[in-house]
Amino acid sequence: MRRIVVDTNVFVSSFFGGNPRRIIDLWKSGKVTICLSPGIVDEYVEVLGRLGITGEQELKELLGLFAQGFHCIFTGTTPRIRAVREDPDDDKFIECAVALKADCIVSGNKSLLAVRNYMGIEILNPKDFLDSYGSD
Repeated sequence: MRRIVVDTNVFVSSFFGGNPRRIIDLWKSGKVTICLSPGIVDEYVEVLGRLGITGEQELKELLGLFAQGFHCIFTGTTPRIRAVREDPDDDKFIECAVALKADCIVSGNKSLLAVRNYMGIEILNPKDFLDSYGSD
């Protein structure tokens, strides 16, 4: 099963459908494992809160699945990596991917996508991820 890190923009966009929703559906159906760190989960919740999505049943369900360890793995500690020059806050996704030996990071963030590959971990947009996943 593929291990993936899902950037916040993809996670948040999944609430509105499209390819991000398809990626979260792959996770919910057990076809991929999501890699998480405290910083990533905190950012998910914070951004969704800013958008007013805190009371949504779907958010409660997703956070409940995270808490249960449903097709996801967590790391409490990550290496310090500086790979995303334009936005160092996005390094947390690469750090999590390295710590948990993820296969790829799925992101719509241009500065993260510009890295393309870090230590063999591909950084793909949702469409490219879905295209490559379908060919596995």
